[in-house]
Amino acid sequence: MKAIFQSMTSRVILVLVAGVIASALITLGLAFDERQRMIGQFRDYHAVERIAQFVLSLDTVAPDMRSPFLSAARGMGMRAEAASSAEEGTIAKSELAAMLERRLPDGYRIASTAVRPDDCDFSHRMHRRRQSELRPLCESMLVTLPDNSRLRLTVLPPRPPPVAPRGDFTTYAILFLLSIGILAAIVARMTMRPLKQLAQAATELGNDIERPPLPERGATEIRQAAAAFNVMQTRIRSHIRQRAQILAAITHDLQTPLTRLRLRLEKVEDDELREKLIGDLTAMQGMVREGLDLARSMDAAGPMQRLDLDSLIGSVCDDATDAGQEVTLEGSTGAALMARPIALRRCITNLIDNACKYGGFAKIAVRREGRTAVIRIEDGGPGIPEEEMKNVFEPFYRVEASRSRETGGTGLGLTIARNIAEQHGGGIVLRNLPEKGLEVTLSLPCAD
Repeated sequence: MKAIFQSMTSRVILVLVAGVIASALITLGLAFDERQRMIGQFRDYHAVERIAQFVLSLDTVAPDMRSPFLSAARGMGMRAEAASSAEEGTIAKSELAAMLERRLPDGYRIASTAVRPDDCDFSHRMHRRRQSELRPLCESMLVTLPDNSRLRLTVLPPRPPPVAPRGDFTTYAILFLLSIGILAAIVARMTMRPLKQLAQAATELGNDIERPPLPERGATEIRQAAAAFNVMQTRIRSHIRQRAQILAAITHDLQTPLTRLRLRLEKVEDDELREKLIGDLTAMQGMVREGLDLARSMDAAGPMQRLDLDSLIGSVCDDATDAGQEVTLEGSTGAALMARPIALRRCITNLIDNACKYGGFAKIAVRREGRTAVIRIEDGGPGIPEEEMKNVFEPFYRVEASRSRETGGTGLGLTIARNIAEQHGGGIVLRNLPEKGLEVTLSLPCAD
């Protein structure tokens, strides 16, 4: 569950859905309050109209004939009775009384009076009200007619409308939530897709600097980000090429004077001195060759080809055995790779050479793990101190305990191998074996 909410897509969907639902609930609440207010005003208007018609009709009835007429008011949700001249309004005028006074013509006076204990017990239509409602169960008013006769009216307030939701409310709510969820998913996908493409392009850039540029389309911000990424890729590619070209040019130009120097050293008469000088020169030529290989490993401009990894590993092992190295191979991957054959051969060759030089032998185990081909190379050497594990991938870095000049190490073999592995989307991991030796694990993505 935690991993789901760590996704930016999930967060965008959650924020959109929560925001729309919150807005819908607020809007629904405001609309419901407005509806209740309008319905209340409509009910009050009809109640006032009913009371006003009853009061106005009293003008057509003689004062001595009003008693039966007042008794008929019970059927209209009211109780009407003659009021004594001494009874006065004792409370502030209610809203209903004010509306009735505005409705009646001049000459009628309305006043609110306190409700007596038995005022509300006159109709079987009386309904209970919640304590939270502000309006009383009934309301009493004193009405002074134009002839100065007085009338006490006790009125039941209009029955409020039912507030229970309709039977299809749940269906509508589910459809609303589904539509909002689908809309949020579409918006999140539209928003996150360019970011995912940019992240994928950045990952591929680490493996292949020559990858095609990002298409510059979509919203303005997306086009700007894609353009900036493409410019960055161009600059990185130019920087890497310039560095590789400088290194290649320097190492290539050194070959000619080194060759002339070797020819001249052959004329030295002192055999011991000649052998020492030729040994140093051979080491320098080895470093120059490694420098050229390093420059080539940083240049990933070669075409990718589909190749059989088992055949390539078998060929490299056969070459190592023919050269007198102790190499054993077991297992197979049955995998095909999209790779640069010469570069990948150089990578595996460097790892086997290191194992044989510094560990005496190379024990190679090959297998496939899912969509990854794993090549493990073990040797019998002293291993590498844990604090030196990261440093050995730096150019010209050697662990003096085992990677000394006497063994022919230049400090570039692992650097070149790692560069090539990363250009193919893989990686190299070093691990000291429990008893003795070093294990080098080369991982490469399979093409099928």
